[in-house]
Amino acid sequence: MFDGFYGNSDVVDTLAQMIRYDRIPQTVLLSGPEGIGKATLVRRFAAQLLGHADQIEKDDLSLPDNTTLIAEREKLPSDKRAEDPLLFASHLDFVTFPPDGPLRQISIQQIRLLKDRAQFGPLKGKYRVFLIDHLDRANEQAANSLLKILEEPPSHLLLFATAENAYDLLPTIRSRSLILTMSRLTPEEMEAFAKSRSLPSATRRIALSSGSPGVAFNLDLETYDKRRAAMLALLQAASGVQPFAAWARVSESLGRTDKLENHLQVLYLLIEDILHLQHGTGEVRNSDIRRELDAISQKVGFDWLRIAVKKIDELVEFLRRNIQKSIALDALVVELRSA
Repeated sequence: MFDGFYGNSDVVDTLAQMIRYDRIPQTVLLSGPEGIGKATLVRRFAAQLLGHADQIEKDDLSLPDNTTLIAEREKLPSDKRAEDPLLFASHLDFVTFPPDGPLRQISIQQIRLLKDRAQFGPLKGKYRVFLIDHLDRANEQAANSLLKILEEPPSHLLLFATAENAYDLLPTIRSRSLILTMSRLTPEEMEAFAKSRSLPSATRRIALSSGSPGVAFNLDLETYDKRRAAMLALLQAASGVQPFAAWARVSESLGRTDKLENHLQVLYLLIEDILHLQHGTGEVRNSDIRRELDAISQKVGFDWLRIAVKKIDELVEFLRRNIQKSIALDALVVELRSA
């Protein structure tokens, strides 16, 4: 029923059965890692239900026009964004509410707009489908406001949401939702996906994407390599393979326009590779810098890696506070050198 969708056949079959028998819960939550196709699957579901797949696919947030619009909104002051909450609705009966602003949050203004628009019936057919993409990025006000419509949704409204981890949401939201958990694709599924899209450097993209087709498709390898070089220098200094001065030279050159979150994602991958090298388990995804990673793995133990991950997790928690990237990473190196 959902042609061209790869992986998670159990979830796909469940959604297909809902349409086939017209037994659709009013609130459905798709949870799973970034880039495995949660929002894509919702769009395919809506296209089967509402028709006009070409219009609905225009709301794919990875499309160049949409990414440009989202990036431009990050430059607006918060009051301007509040006056004009972000949504996409190329098909009037399918509406997407994505994270907005430099902190990439679902705002209270977006949820209020959702509640207002939910009262209007469909232009054609019996359903309207709303998607809150990354509901786990809703601030506290927005999450609490959403509960009111979940308690008594209009009969024509089907509300879908995505989240990387369902347990990051309020228990009251989870209890009112059918939760469908999606997993990473198998290597065979990733190879089929890459072949279908004729992806360049497919082997490397598959290795770095960790079973997420969206990551493989959108990965800019040149940009990734620049971030990786910086994070490798961080780990070399933090582990004592290189002096702090070597990292300081890299820190000064970090681009101000690139988000800290992007560097931390690469840092997690490098630490995972080091762990695989130490224990001889799993595939080393950054195999072209295996020698450099092996040098770090011989300098640090498991406890050091555990502390490193904990410190990076703490930085992730601070991301929404818009902290200064180079200062945060300098502090991380200093803490890990002392560890």
